Amino acid sequence: MEEVISSKISRRSLFAVAGAGAALATAAGCSPLKSDAAPAASATTASRPNPDGVALGLRLQGIQHFGLTVDNMERAFEFYTEVLGGTEVMRDGDFQGQAIHNTILTDQEILAAEQKVDPKSIGVPDLAGGQQRLDVRFVQFDNVVIELLQYRDANQPQGTGRSFAQPRDHMSPAYPRSMHICFHMRDDVDFNKFISELEAESARRGMSQVKANRVVTVRTEPARLAAPASSNTNKIKEGKSNGWALIYCKGPEGEQLEFVQALDPVKQVFAQAKERHLAKMSG
Repeated sequence: MEEVISSKISRRSLFAVAGAGAALATAAGCSPLKSDAAPAASATTASRPNPDGVALGLRLQGIQHFGLTVDNMERAFEFYTEVLGGTEVMRDGDFQGQAIHNTILTDQEILAAEQKVDPKSIGVPDLAGGQQRLDVRFVQFDNVVIELLQYRDANQPQGTGRSFAQPRDHMSPAYPRSMHICFHMRDDVDFNKFISELEAESARRGMSQVKANRVVTVRTEPARLAAPASSNTNKIKEGKSNGWALIYCKGPEGEQLEFVQALDPVKQVFAQAKERHLAKMSG
């Protein structure tokens, strides 16, 4: 019985961490693969080379999701679904056990052993023993999925408990290994108006971390708030990035967000690169 339970946890855990591909395929209107009935190979499929024998890049289907570890799952989920309008794909959780612990945390366990420190002191939860648990939620946007992850103590309620580890204090995007989530804005959106309303709506919900940078120099929060709306957006009008507009903004967890518009001529640069990439992948 113990082996059966362990196997079940392993399969569920690896399924969620890998991105729940079958569930997302269903959400996108595709039929998930069935393990009990392999479809007959078509002439086109039969003529293709063995996918395991081609270059690594040709084995990819693109980016499936960006992951974000959060301190407060409900707050983050509210922001990405209710404020930014994403759609919930699925949620799962209470993951624990050796398989999921080793899958995610082996490198950190090795580091703790090398440094001769308690793994918890460097933010390693005990999923193996079940003292901590992992919960996940997936949020779908037009062209990408965001996965929200929370590591919590076992006695904390799923979804509303606090994170096991303390949030990072240093959130400068200049740190190596820092990542950000970039949202692509519609061409006809008033960028300055968008960021003003995003800050106002987030503040109304008590999400005080949601703050956008300004183009002009400010060194206090009152000065940032008093800056003119025209300073919300950095619009690049020369060089190879001509037509690119961007806003850098912190999210409710302190995570780094970016909002961009890509208008001509840089819009054509991206469109042409996409055509070249698709031709390469289909060739």
